[in-house]
Amino acid sequence: MIVVRNILLIFLGAVLVLCLLGWVGLQVQPRAFPDFPEETPELKTIALPEGLPAPVERFYKTVYGVEIPVIETVIIRGRGTMKPFLNIPIPARFVFVHNAGRDYRHYFEVTLFGIPLMKVNEGYLDGQSFFESPMATFRNEPNANQGANLALWAEGVWFPSLWVTDPRVHWEPVDEYTALLHVPYEDGGENFVVRFNPRTGLIDLMEAMRYRETGDGREKILWITISGDGGDDAVMWLDQGKPWAHFNLEQVVYNTDVSKMIQPTGGIGFSQTAPEGGGKEPVQSKRDFIQIISTGLRDMESSAENSSDGSTQDG
Repeated sequence: MIVVRNILLIFLGAVLVLCLLGWVGLQVQPRAFPDFPEETPELKTIALPEGLPAPVERFYKTVYGVEIPVIETVIIRGRGTMKPFLNIPIPARFVFVHNAGRDYRHYFEVTLFGIPLMKVNEGYLDGQSFFESPMATFRNEPNANQGANLALWAEGVWFPSLWVTDPRVHWEPVDEYTALLHVPYEDGGENFVVRFNPRTGLIDLMEAMRYRETGDGREKILWITISGDGGDDAVMWLDQGKPWAHFNLEQVVYNTDVSKMIQPTGGIGFSQTAPEGGGKEPVQSKRDFIQIISTGLRDMESSAENSSDGSTQDG
């Protein structure tokens, strides 16, 4: 009996040590991917369209003013947490690449002690989804296509000018703080319920019915994206009750060439010799993000005015 007890104690001790090591490993954040070397060029703008629902117009005037940038491609780098199994939040780093309103690619690395534990490569190209991970691999699966198309448009929350510059998209009023966002999908369309914050005018939630599982006979589940103040954006399924992923943006670059980077087999586009997490500060909150956009647009307007003044004087 003593021998059995000692063996049991050793076993329980080993399990406790492993659990403790695992917990410690989950507290270690991965190093950021290196900064993308290219910077956003000068952005073209259009006037804010008329006839938008009241909360939508307020949102765009808060974010951009009355001049809306035309964004064609986006590269987003950041870190966060994901729950790929056992509902355990695991640190992750990610790169999102968008051909705005057309295609996207996601690359994730889930880490333990800052070391990649699992890599996920997924996306949506030419109306077809792809997903590659140690757990599963599939391409052009109908349910995944529907979900990927919703992700394509939902991630426009990080470059929301897309929702008024793309002619295939339109808004429909609901009430003082809610509107419907209609987006294209195959031969028809999908829609989001978009809920705006009464105090800030910014987006709080976006909701849509989405397939979670692949295969026949599956039902759609309410999928919710959460725009958190403080830089913590998240996604969740209604039946789970809590977010399964959190995203913190650390670099956003617009209108650069993503033709290779967006391909399933393309590199993630960062210089492998660059120091990781190079000097740019993380985007800490929606207000910081809005400030970056607004400052950039004001600088562009000031530059244009100075150029115009200079040409008049030279003449």
